[in-house]
Amino acid sequence: MSIPSTVAPAVSAVQFPSKLRVLFEPHQYKVLYGGRGGMKSWGIARALLIEGAKRPIRILCARELQVSIKDSVHKLLSDQIELLGLQGEYEILQSNIRSKVGTEFSFEGIRQNTRKIKSYEGVDVCWVEEAQAVTKSSWDILIPTIRKPGSEIWISFNPELETDDTYQRWVLHPPPGAVVVEISWRDNPWFTEPMRAAKDHMQATDPDGYLNVWEGHCKLMLEGAVYAKELRVATVNGHIGSVPYEPLKPVHTFWDLGWADSTCVWFAQQVGFEIRVIDYLENSQKPIGWYLMECQNRPYIYDTFWLPPDAKAKSLGTGKSVEEIIRASGKKVRIVPRLRLEDGINAVRTMFPSIWFDKIKCEQGLNALRHYRYEVVSEPTAGRAEGTLSRQPVHDWASHGADGFRYLAVGLKERPGRGGATVLDNIKSTLRLRRDNTPPNPLGWMKQ
Repeated sequence: MSIPSTVAPAVSAVQFPSKLRVLFEPHQYKVLYGGRGGMKSWGIARALLIEGAKRPIRILCARELQVSIKDSVHKLLSDQIELLGLQGEYEILQSNIRSKVGTEFSFEGIRQNTRKIKSYEGVDVCWVEEAQAVTKSSWDILIPTIRKPGSEIWISFNPELETDDTYQRWVLHPPPGAVVVEISWRDNPWFTEPMRAAKDHMQATDPDGYLNVWEGHCKLMLEGAVYAKELRVATVNGHIGSVPYEPLKPVHTFWDLGWADSTCVWFAQQVGFEIRVIDYLENSQKPIGWYLMECQNRPYIYDTFWLPPDAKAKSLGTGKSVEEIIRASGKKVRIVPRLRLEDGINAVRTMFPSIWFDKIKCEQGLNALRHYRYEVVSEPTAGRAEGTLSRQPVHDWASHGADGFRYLAVGLKERPGRGGATVLDNIKSTLRLRRDNTPPNPLGWMKQ
């Protein structure tokens, strides 16, 4: 299909796959999902640029995480302005893009800028790119913000896990006013031969990966997921549900520190031989005082704030370490022992059978654990055959929550439990009893 335009000769009849006709129809939510090669992002960028050159509209380009403008669709839009011959219509600035008629493109990360997102007014179109990574809490913040009469939310993503909130919310259970379009390489009449060759090669050599990357099918589990088995068993055994806070038991917090990367905090209680993970906090580019205030605003009685070994490092700005700052706030602080990464992962695996997660409050952290993975070797290297897993987990957005959870397991491994034994010793004892056919705690408190 072609879209007539009066903006410039170069866009007088811009071509779009027919499935993208919905971009020029009024719908509150426009959801494009599927595999690679379907022109989802290109189509949305071109449609917005054409409309924005004809009339003034305010466009918010959002994603779950945006550490810098390089993480946004700023470069994609800039490239499309040149390809469409719209250089005379748009001014490309470092952090936004404006048209002569008054259109403005802004770029934000939802997770880092929740207060700023909430303050956005008068947005006509919000485009959420790579939406598979957007969590429930982020959607719950963003959607009410786009409230101008006639405003729309455009969503584009390649699915990952069926359990991801984005897939559940927009594909399996779309709200009223949503038009949901599955689009793939088959719907792209300009699919190039190099792309076809890459598609055919993956289909021949990695049929499971092909189904996800090119056909847009959900993965049953991320390949190489570090805690795949543990999370599967936890789900089957009902260890992910509604976990109440026990007011008579103190809460321990377990931290992973970052600035440009995320800082995350897990909140856990030990109740008998159970470890109840009741809450999770994650953000980036916030001072330590911000996280302390967030902890203070929660209705918990705290015991120990467990910090990673790098919490002892002095900050150039304050001359103090994170450990010193948190200790000065009146909190009890301990540093998690420094262990090899694989030993920390093994501590998590050992402790997993006695851990219960609050599904709602820990959704963001659970999402990180599900996506924490070893990289699959795509090309043979010294000591690693193609198709095997790397020795180290991938360092990406999911690794921060996973590192914090590793500190939880290591910290509780060191903490004395009942009878002077460590928490981990008590857990091992409980697991031995259960293997001897002693029935487990029925957990009448647990709500699914």
